Amino acid sequence: MMKTSFYAKACALLLVLGINTACQNAGGLWLAEGENKGKSYAFGDNADSQMLLDLAAAYSNKDTDQLMTMYSEKFIGENGRATTDQWLQSMESIQMTPYKIVPLSLEDGSYRHILAWSKEERVYKNGSYEKLDLMEQFRLDDEGKVDGFRQWVAMDSVNFGRRYGGKYLGKKQGEYSGRPFMFSNRNETQTMEDFADAYNRMDVKGIREVFGEEFTANDYEGNKITLKNNEINDFFAPFQSVNWTLYSIIPIKIANTDASSGVIVHSHEKRVFKNGKVWEKDLMEIFYFNLEGKITGMEQFAKP
Repeated sequence: MMKTSFYAKACALLLVLGINTACQNAGGLWLAEGENKGKSYAFGDNADSQMLLDLAAAYSNKDTDQLMTMYSEKFIGENGRATTDQWLQSMESIQMTPYKIVPLSLEDGSYRHILAWSKEERVYKNGSYEKLDLMEQFRLDDEGKVDGFRQWVAMDSVNFGRRYGGKYLGKKQGEYSGRPFMFSNRNETQTMEDFADAYNRMDVKGIREVFGEEFTANDYEGNKITLKNNEINDFFAPFQSVNWTLYSIIPIKIANTDASSGVIVHSHEKRVFKNGKVWEKDLMEIFYFNLEGKITGMEQFAKP
């Protein structure tokens, strides 16, 4: 059971003495559907605030052993220790500096957690650098150990890596001209890996599953072909084997537009024809994804 804070005890004493105060130890509201809907929040114990400060110190000292004592077995899981240590040891230095800590629970003592705002500075051994402003939620179990975590990030302008970058210019001036690019995350990377796997197995059915109803290809020689999904059945007929090796997959979209995206793929491909001819190229290709997450087009650039 959560300990009663000094603030709550003092308020209770004043009320017993009949002194009218503005003391209040509960407020807010849980609005999400479920058994907690309509419940208010109460302030937690200051010991939880101190635990968060101790956690920040251990994290900043890259002390995996100490951090593990603050995490529940459920939170650590099978690989949590190794993953945490690998993360911390990838840094020359890492500094977490909390500037606001609010320990909370629901009014009945359930759903015990800490809201914390902090500045974090990361200097990576590979030369990268990040300066972040973080809001984080640490959920605690009955023993006061962390058993859940969520994080929201505001990135400082000095970071080497950012969520937005570059600029879309376009062949002609248009409404999107001048907007930056951002990474897209609608399963495009996995789709490209599935596509490559099906392609190398010459599995037409697998390819049709990732293609839209219509697919347009512009190859490196300037040829353009448009096919319906059901018209690619004979694509592999001339080949004895194909081997498509992906080097990188970069899914991007223009900022503040709909969810359609483009995926830049660097790869190497070798095709062996049944007549003995060999086609082999290094490729740079852009695959276009529609709103349904299906591939609808490709532009290709190649070198021998």
